[in-house]
Amino acid sequence: MADFDADLIIIGAGPAGLTAAQYGARANLKVIVVEQLSPGGQILVIDRLENYPGVTEGISGYEFSLALYKQAESFGASFLTETVMSIKKHDHFIVELANDKNLTSSAVILATGSKPGLLGVPGENEFTGKGVSYCATCDGHFFKNKKMFIVGGGDAACEETSYLSRLTEKVVLVHRRDSFRAQKSLAERTMKNPKIEVRFNTIIKEIKGDKTVKSVVLENNKTGKTSEEETDAVFIFVGTVPQSSLARSLGAKLDESGYIFTDHKMATNISGFYAIGDIRANAFRQVVTAAADGAVAAHNAAGYIDETKSKE
Repeated sequence: MADFDADLIIIGAGPAGLTAAQYGARANLKVIVVEQLSPGGQILVIDRLENYPGVTEGISGYEFSLALYKQAESFGASFLTETVMSIKKHDHFIVELANDKNLTSSAVILATGSKPGLLGVPGENEFTGKGVSYCATCDGHFFKNKKMFIVGGGDAACEETSYLSRLTEKVVLVHRRDSFRAQKSLAERTMKNPKIEVRFNTIIKEIKGDKTVKSVVLENNKTGKTSEEETDAVFIFVGTVPQSSLARSLGAKLDESGYIFTDHKMATNISGFYAIGDIRANAFRQVVTAAADGAVAAHNAAGYIDETKSKE
């Protein structure tokens, strides 16, 4: 057999990647996980995870990701903090790193997830980090007892608004549609929270300020009426953008939004290349589904690796 750096390289260490690392290592594969930041991914910004099976009391995203990391490491998975620049495939995979070094493996699992979507309005870029934020648990404490606007209508928007409502007397949640897209229980909890003012059919047209955010320009998209209101912060939760450039350059098939097509084995159209978690074309994206993706992909990658070894 060729002397590769690993049997399996996993790129990304969110819940999907960490679960894949655990299952891969338990299958006696040599596993290397490459993550450019800290293990955990998007789950690190979750204040309290309460809908994961068996977690009845709730747990912070940080604690949950740390447990996944330690579990994978205990089974023998190795972790490398580095940025992946490209993936190439010949008879094996070559993962090129930012430090000008390469890693080689028989199979690769991509778990790079997604990043927050942008509103694309004037003032958003200018005031990012100066009152505009995409993470309530990261930045909410800076605006304790201050006025905050939140934008969005999905699970993340409702969850993060609930968190922010604990920091001040009142927060305003605006959503461009006339109802939430969030799970029913989250939507109902948001509507019943006396510290949350919900405004449907409302969009932010502009974010204004000087050195920091001072106000927002709002528009009712049914009446066309505009208004300007003072605020100290704008938290934006309007979906995510898949981080699939590595898959695109490798030749993996993507949907029109950039999510990667896989089969039930989490396999892409490229032999030995798998995609899992938020980066995969899937209608339902939760921590539990990401973990399931990771387990399935690692199991099938192990089978693929065994098959390729038997042919050598």
